[in-house]
Amino acid sequence: MTISKIKGKVYLVGAGPGEPGLITVRGAELLKLADCVICDKLANPLLLNYVRPTAEIINAPKRTGKSSVTQEEINKLLIEKSSKRQIVVRLKGGDPCIFGRGGEEAAILAQAGIDFEIVPGITAGIAAAEYAGIMLTDRNYSSEVIFVTGREADGKKNSGIDWQLFAKFSGTIVFYMAMGSLKFIVGELIKNGMAGDMPAAVIADATLSGQKILLTSLKKICEECIKKKVKPPAIIIVGKAAKGNSKLNWFTKKPLFGKNIVVTRDQKGNAEFAAKIIQRGGNAIELATIKIKPSTQTNRFLKIPAELAEFDWVIFTSANGVSIFFDALRKLGKDGRIFGSAKIAAIGSETAAKLSEFGIRADFVPSVFTSEDLGKELTKYTNLKENKVLLLRSELASDELNKLLTQAGAEVQSAALYEIVTQKNKCGRLKERISEGIIDWLTFASPSSVKGFFEQISSDIKKASNVKIASIGPITSQELKKFGIKVDVEANEHTIDGLLAAIEGAYK
Repeated sequence: MTISKIKGKVYLVGAGPGEPGLITVRGAELLKLADCVICDKLANPLLLNYVRPTAEIINAPKRTGKSSVTQEEINKLLIEKSSKRQIVVRLKGGDPCIFGRGGEEAAILAQAGIDFEIVPGITAGIAAAEYAGIMLTDRNYSSEVIFVTGREADGKKNSGIDWQLFAKFSGTIVFYMAMGSLKFIVGELIKNGMAGDMPAAVIADATLSGQKILLTSLKKICEECIKKKVKPPAIIIVGKAAKGNSKLNWFTKKPLFGKNIVVTRDQKGNAEFAAKIIQRGGNAIELATIKIKPSTQTNRFLKIPAELAEFDWVIFTSANGVSIFFDALRKLGKDGRIFGSAKIAAIGSETAAKLSEFGIRADFVPSVFTSEDLGKELTKYTNLKENKVLLLRSELASDELNKLLTQAGAEVQSAALYEIVTQKNKCGRLKERISEGIIDWLTFASPSSVKGFFEQISSDIKKASNVKIASIGPITSQELKKFGIKVDVEANEHTIDGLLAAIEGAYK
């Protein structure tokens, strides 16, 4: 048996600069396969959505404070876990080997005879510049770029930094981890001959919704950082490139840049919603208020596959229901062929899109995505008299759709695919952020998420002056009104994209 099989394998994975979408495809694949993930503080927590629920997650921040972990402790963890696990992912912010001690960790693993692989990541210096509209190289003003650490190894006697070279350097200098030593860096550059009016830039929280950009000069940079309250993590750029170009500053022009938006669906739904918010430049704060539990082991559901071909219409009222239905079919060794000649209706575009993932094209989708409109439009679309119709939906679904179809002469049967239960959370920090005016939007995509949220957080939030409420549609808005909550925007199209469009519209 080889050493790799005995001791497993460690992957040193670059998590990218902050925005979770900037991790490499290879990095995301390994997170899905990992048995153990050891992540540092700069790795975005949203990346853990890739990780299997059964995997062990260990936070190992190398920072000051009670929760900080030393490099020696991390090295021991890597060896210990790889001796027991098949796949260990060491998730490191940026690139693992650009001022990230990836080389040290690789050396320890090699010495211990443990198989390892290095997966590069987008380093913060490059990402910060490009997200701020700063081009580190340009044939007109900078043909060279240098990456420099602003914090050398503790106890190092002789500095490896050549300040005379840097002061005369005609290209761009990028400093990492330099906020704590910024005054010293500025002093050394000017003392060795760099002009005080040399352009300088600071990019804090690069690639994230809270990104701050400070464009100034070398001699003013310390004063400006104090005045603008710029805090680490931040990248410092010095050189002609640091002048920047406002026309190239694309990131801060995104429609939801800088907005803090709370999403209140189930865990999986929140992850999908958060990804859309991040694409629009916003900051998604996930609070799973509900949990979706499949009901596909009931006697009623288990009879459905054998009966399905007898129905004229099968109606799905949610994308969650579609996923749960086809997952149950797969476990039963069946697929979409069991529908026979039955036509398929979907309550909306998201449900129809989910059906298409399983090779099923919806025969009917209403123009307005509610149960009432589905019932009214379907009865106009086709004659349902003496048609057998099957509703596949949540246990909490109302009888409205059933009544409309029955009135049209259909023989209607229902089967619950799942139930929705409230998921409890620790909400103290979110309550503080709401009261402090940090939260811009609370979003609600279903009546059950409204109930789940306000069972945990007092409806007194309506007194918070800054926070606004966004609802996916009229049924959800009605539930909010029961709690005395005023709805600021309601989606015209009752989908997550429609909800985001309504929020964006509030700023236009």
